[in-house]
Amino acid sequence: MLEHEYTVLGGVNRARIGHYLGVISSIVSAGVVFVFLWAVDLAKTFGIFPNVPPSVLSLLGAGTVFVVLYWILDRFAWRWSLLSKVLKVPNLCGEWDCDGQTLNPDGTPGFQWKAKITIVQSWDRIRVRLKTAQSGSNSTSAALICDPADGYRLFYGYKNDPNIGETELKSHRGSAEITFAKDLRSGKGEYFNGYGRYTFGQMNLTRL
Repeated sequence: MLEHEYTVLGGVNRARIGHYLGVISSIVSAGVVFVFLWAVDLAKTFGIFPNVPPSVLSLLGAGTVFVVLYWILDRFAWRWSLLSKVLKVPNLCGEWDCDGQTLNPDGTPGFQWKAKITIVQSWDRIRVRLKTAQSGSNSTSAALICDPADGYRLFYGYKNDPNIGETELKSHRGSAEITFAKDLRSGKGEYFNGYGRYTFGQMNLTRL
């Protein structure tokens, strides 16, 4: 798995979310156990004596409920529109068309390039994959910032590796900053390369 953890700045503290899930898990677990035991007692009134091993009750404990609720949050619930606004975590999943432009040291336009960016994201992990005709890169670290004025901003560091046969290109590391429109349909960004390729430039993203 190439997805990695990412930081959310300006959103709801994740430790607090864990606390809330713990409280909800305890309440849900108590309710499920109560209903389960009530069903057992009801069965006994009809002359049915179910054999319930103690392990069944342990599976209904708060720990199990917490794991289930966290899995639902991590995979699905964080994407729901209302909850996403409360958590202040944007859903950036999917593919993006990228038009790039390198800039010369004096600020004049340089080489133009195109790429496809694929973002894989869950509640606590993310991966930004950029692929051009000559090379590909994967994010190694990331942070999301909730900016009420401009929209969401994504900062990430990446490692780029050229395709076999691209002798003029070298593996390198870099960083990028992308500001997404409030409707999450487009974005504008800047990138800076080093450790093998000392270039920088701009990116324009459009959601596919």
